[in-house]
Amino acid sequence: MKKPTLITSWYEIRAEAVQARKQNLKVGLVPTMGALHEGHLSLVRTARDYCDVTIATIFVNPTQFGPHEDLNKYPRTLDDDLARLGALEVDFAYAPSKEELYPEGFSTFVEPPSVAKRFEGECRPGHFRGVTTIVLKLLNIIPAHIAFFGQKDYQQCRVIQSMAQDLNVPTLIQLCPTVRDPDGLALSSRNQYLSTAERTQALSISKSLDDAEGEVSRGQTDMRRIVDRMRNTLEAAGIEKIDYVDIADAQTLEPVAQLQNDAVALIAAHVGITRLIDNRILSHR
Repeated sequence: MKKPTLITSWYEIRAEAVQARKQNLKVGLVPTMGALHEGHLSLVRTARDYCDVTIATIFVNPTQFGPHEDLNKYPRTLDDDLARLGALEVDFAYAPSKEELYPEGFSTFVEPPSVAKRFEGECRPGHFRGVTTIVLKLLNIIPAHIAFFGQKDYQQCRVIQSMAQDLNVPTLIQLCPTVRDPDGLALSSRNQYLSTAERTQALSISKSLDDAEGEVSRGQTDMRRIVDRMRNTLEAAGIEKIDYVDIADAQTLEPVAQLQNDAVALIAAHVGITRLIDNRILSHR
């Protein structure tokens, strides 16, 4: 099994992408922080289907972690990641050092768009500042035709889409469906922190989203009633620390009281010491 070509310098990976474009090859980008699971690999497969050349990035971005978050314990499994990417015939893996992307004296950051203000923006101050900065840097370095992101981080996807639109980034930001285990739990690199009992408890997150989707399909349009039911489901499972459970407009992430356009149900909750997020699109029919 051939591993992807590993590149650590920004000018070398840029040269490869530019050369591919000169050959009229479509370039796909899959940004990751490593510790790859089936959710990431699904993005890679989609990129392979759509594009001629696939580039995956592996970089644990320090600027999107808060002072009390899990930067130091975030799993780093480069060799395993390269093997997984090789099995899917990824062409290039860009795995820069912190010093490569944030050299001494670095001081320029992106101001996130308005869609970043609520939810994760409130719970994790500075998070989207780091996300938008690193993604814009990657899109500047790698002139991809399409960049692929997972719906599990729905607000992040909307933030990146808005940033790309506002700043005239020519790369298409493609949103891909959340990948779940058979029992419904959304795949996440942080799931490995869960004990067996905590994993069972975590299933209440996807169950509450199922409840919300079911309520909408039965004609319920009062979003507050649905949110109350979602919260009750989480609390009944013993989840005590809930950062947010809410329903918002799918485009703006502004509050909605009645379902008149597509909306999104969003949850962030702590199971043990592990913070999990998930969401579900609620279609207005």
